Amino acid sequence: MDLERFIHQQNLEHYRKLLADPNNRDEARRQMLLKLLAEEAAKDEHPPPKRK
Repeated sequence: MDLERFIHQQNLEHYRKLLADPNNRDEARRQMLLKLLAEEAAKDEHPPPKRK
């Protein structure tokens, strides 16, 4: 697993963990996390070109 893929997976896990926190009641923060999660998940649909 290359470094970019590792960071991508860690970001997804981190955003999901933060969203699942029952103490997270700040709606603005929740919306920001949802946006970040959606942007990170979109990278799965359009992976960057492989470097040679």
